Amino acid sequence: MLKLFITNLKMMVRGRQALFWALAFPLLFTVIFGYFFGGGSVTVGTVALINNSKSTLAQNYEKALNESGILKVKKDVNEQEARDLLKKNQIGAIVVVPEKFGEMSPDAPRQIKIIEDPSNAQIVAGIIGFTNQFLVASDFQIANIKPSFSVNEEKTTQKPLSYFDFILMGLIGLALMNASVQGIAITMANYREDKILKRITTTPLKTWKFIVAEILSRLFLNLIQVSFILAIGHYGFHAHIYGNILLIYAFALLGGLLFQSIGFTVTALSKSTDSAQGMSIFITIPMMFLAGVFFPIDQLPKWLFSIVQYLPLAPLLRMIRQIGLEDTSPFTNPLNIIIVGMWIVIMFLISLWRFRLSDE
Repeated sequence: MLKLFITNLKMMVRGRQALFWALAFPLLFTVIFGYFFGGGSVTVGTVALINNSKSTLAQNYEKALNESGILKVKKDVNEQEARDLLKKNQIGAIVVVPEKFGEMSPDAPRQIKIIEDPSNAQIVAGIIGFTNQFLVASDFQIANIKPSFSVNEEKTTQKPLSYFDFILMGLIGLALMNASVQGIAITMANYREDKILKRITTTPLKTWKFIVAEILSRLFLNLIQVSFILAIGHYGFHAHIYGNILLIYAFALLGGLLFQSIGFTVTALSKSTDSAQGMSIFITIPMMFLAGVFFPIDQLPKWLFSIVQYLPLAPLLRMIRQIGLEDTSPFTNPLNIIIVGMWIVIMFLISLWRFRLSDE
């Protein structure tokens, strides 16, 4: 059993394609999202600010925009240079504060001009929303008027969280899914095509030992995946992890078993390595975008949410995020564990029913 375990690890390391999907692919996503959203950054893009006014209001606007953290501000350009950058899509909008804006003279301009590129809708919405809010607040302050209505903000947790924290937990599930589904399905289908599985039946080696060694080696790879993702996210991009790390590993292993069961089912239903690869991609790609890796699934249309919340990856991510971000027990909502457990049982039953050691 130990020799098989070690052999399987060596074979996984030698398989460059499998190793890419298992390690490089999720780590690449971690670095990309960490670069854009890590370190507490919430900026949505860059705008060019051309402030031609020396008034207190104009200077306060520039200071507020710099300190907001919503947008990166580029100030070392004139309007023509900024327009050229806008055409090249190097900035998302141009903010022009006209001369004498904010002064009390009758001929002083009363508007800030925003030159926008409609294709950068998020940046445009951000700068227009910020500017309108700043000007309305300034009007109230100048007129000495207190707003009649306001927002009373109550946070369910005082722990700081960022979008990257949300993404990081999702990438753990993505790594487990890709490595296990595609790894098991393609590897086992290839073994069957090469008659390796059939030859095993002619040796003293018990078939179950071969399967268990394969499962354990994949789970060991899952532990390495999770370790790399958490280390890069936390130490490289300052992601917040509040829950018990060991509990995260435990549910990651549960996720590994979940997706290995799906991988065995794909192998059982496919007739060749190519069909196993196609079926694996058909399963994993929709889940990558619909099961909550990159955004909360409750943002989906109601009819779609009612379906995707039962996909294998969705309840697993809910539990991992409960542990890592909320520091709460995943057992507070037993439905998630029940869904994962049912998927594991159903997939393994299908595998036992349809799986054959040879294609004959």
